[in-house]
Amino acid sequence: MKSSRSKWLLFALALGITSQSFAQEPLPPVTVTAVNYKYLSSVNTKEAAQPVKLLQIRAAAYDVKNSEYYEDDYDEYYISFYIPDGSILAAYDKDGKLLRTIEKFKNIAIPKAISQAVTTRFPQWGITKDVYLVNYSEGKDTKKVYKLLLENGDKRLRVKCDENGNFQ
Repeated sequence: MKSSRSKWLLFALALGITSQSFAQEPLPPVTVTAVNYKYLSSVNTKEAAQPVKLLQIRAAAYDVKNSEYYEDDYDEYYISFYIPDGSILAAYDKDGKLLRTIEKFKNIAIPKAISQAVTTRFPQWGITKDVYLVNYSEGKDTKKVYKLLLENGDKRLRVKCDENGNFQ
């Protein structure tokens, strides 16, 4: 009985020593600033394709002041962001605030509302290509347009619609 107690005591002591050796010091507090929250809330679409969301977050998080291009003399900076599926040209002020963007994404996942609208209005047609365009300007409504190429056999049709499937 005494030997099992000593084994448990030795085990607890060993566990305490090893857990202490793996302990990490606490990280310093991190301050998160949301300079470009208006942009993200304006362009955010629940059903936007993942590449679109990722590039928009990257543009919103870009820090102009810590970039190699920053100089106190300029009032605006134009930065381009690229991925294989699309690009964003963003204009920032000297404080890092996102003023406006021009965004273009090709052949991305289409929101369900658009697919349903196309199927309803053009039942025998299929979407073969798409381009998603976003124009953001601070203080104005964000314009989001899908340009679609529809095909039915050897016939082609180009249509435009908004993110809710309303044709223009």
